[in-house]
Amino acid sequence: MDVNDVVELTIETDDLAGLERFYTRAFGLEVLSRDDDRIWLKLGERTRLGLWTPGKKEFDDEGGRHVHFAMSAAPRRLDAICARLRDELGVDVEGPVEHDGGDRSIYLRDPAGNLVEVWDFFERGKGAHEGADGLAA
Repeated sequence: MDVNDVVELTIETDDLAGLERFYTRAFGLEVLSRDDDRIWLKLGERTRLGLWTPGKKEFDDEGGRHVHFAMSAAPRRLDAICARLRDELGVDVEGPVEHDGGDRSIYLRDPAGNLVEVWDFFERGKGAHEGADGLAA
């Protein structure tokens, strides 16, 4: 494999402050930096989530709709995250949904309409869902 991880993901919003509040409250993400047109949040050890206002950025970056993105959570934390989202923040959450193999996900929409998944697949232990070639079975 030539690459290892996703290190940066950006999503668009017309309400930077509102989306920042959502991700810091819903998932405990830490603010790394703020500019007039973007906010960077720490998502795990090597990934940052960018909240950007619409419009062209450096390198001609320009937003658009994506299908969804997923964040990883430990199996023992998934139920607690789901409960906090529903009970404390009033977020409509689907799941936990159990997949073939026993891993589980929850699905929700953030205030900007992005579909967000929280998935415990990678936190279940190396090899739990891998075939002999090291790829997900």
